[in-house]
Amino acid sequence: MEKLFKLKQYGTTPGREVVAGLTTFFAMAYIIVVNPTLLSQSGMEWGAVFLATIISSIVGTLIMGLFANVPYAQAPGMGLNAFFVYTVCFALEFTWQQALSMVFICGLMNILITVTKIRKYIIAAIPRSLQNAIGGGIGIFVAYIGLLNVGIIEFNSGVPALAALNKPAFWLFLIGLVLTVVLLACKVKGAILIGIIATTLIGIPMKVTVTTDTVSFVEACRQLPQTFGVIFTKAGLGSLFSDSSKIPLVLVTVFSFSLSDTFETIGTFIGTGRRTGIFDDEDEKVMESAPGFRSRMDRALFADSTATSIGAIFGTSNTTTYVESAAGIGVGGRTGLTSVVVSICFAISAFLAAFVSAIPFAATAPALVVIGVMIMSSFREINWEDFNEAIPAFFAGVFMAICYSISDGIAAGFIFYCIIKLCERKPKEIHPIIWISTALFILNYIIFAIL
Repeated sequence: MEKLFKLKQYGTTPGREVVAGLTTFFAMAYIIVVNPTLLSQSGMEWGAVFLATIISSIVGTLIMGLFANVPYAQAPGMGLNAFFVYTVCFALEFTWQQALSMVFICGLMNILITVTKIRKYIIAAIPRSLQNAIGGGIGIFVAYIGLLNVGIIEFNSGVPALAALNKPAFWLFLIGLVLTVVLLACKVKGAILIGIIATTLIGIPMKVTVTTDTVSFVEACRQLPQTFGVIFTKAGLGSLFSDSSKIPLVLVTVFSFSLSDTFETIGTFIGTGRRTGIFDDEDEKVMESAPGFRSRMDRALFADSTATSIGAIFGTSNTTTYVESAAGIGVGGRTGLTSVVVSICFAISAFLAAFVSAIPFAATAPALVVIGVMIMSSFREINWEDFNEAIPAFFAGVFMAICYSISDGIAAGFIFYCIIKLCERKPKEIHPIIWISTALFILNYIIFAIL
């Protein structure tokens, strides 16, 4: 185990990695039920997507753990699955088979831009001030996910406000939050995991911790052939380019999938990997000088890029690196052993879906909130008194939560960074990759505004 994961080198222990893996899994376990519930609206069988979600998560996370040796988990991404259903299938009127085919092509594109080191160069081109802003923004985003998941922030006529504390789930969340904060303040080992488990148990008499109706593992296996490999049939890739008038729309949609997927991953890696030392300056030097996949960042980017195509083959939307991995990293996860533990938990969940689905958002939300607070420390590296540095940092960091999208936050930061540098008459300080990325973001917004 030491030889495979280099635990001593990265200052961790098997016990700490196991706790980190369990913490990450509990923080993201909701996807097991939420993803099939969402994608089934497009006409896909619930059981097939359920099993595809688990299989893609296992495979993607194992590649991340065993090949890249980093503590990140992968699963079908929230936001991207909503784009799959509501935009691609409903608004643009593609079939779910065609949408899966576009996800598959997106995965191949991601592999290409990773092998050619384009994603690596994008990360290296981002100014340090924006990297710190992205890091702090990830903290806000993670905490915001927790608050929204439990529903304690509601929108009345589009105006956000604190919800009336008249539901058991809200009180359970507050109990869990106080408990987790107290455990952390008292420096109790495994505080966040203990908080999740204890809050889940407290939720039983409060009738918040309840099981969800799911199909059996056997029934899911019977349904899986309806999505597995469908992209290679006439209904998938065979029909995607059959209508020449729709080819431009197909290409634009694939581009949008790829752009969002790429920058969601980049933001997650920068936001959680820099501050914790998972990806450090020395790693970046190896990236810039060595061919192949020599650094952890190189291997992690490749692991992420392969997961999307694998997930599409089985029958799910873009599989991506989960920002909830921050929960496990926050409790000390530093190597791929954390990811292996997450994969094992996903495998077990295929047989215990009803029990896994019983873990309420009210139990995992406190963990996300406190981890978000920890990650926000990256903001301290930004010179907020310098207006020209503060503006791009604000938009990169805060827009992630406001727009509920890591990639939109990065896009806003890039755009205002370019504007500031032009106003300073320092356009040469803008890396060509930042120029190109900014242009692509703007083009993507314009195209979908027209559509």
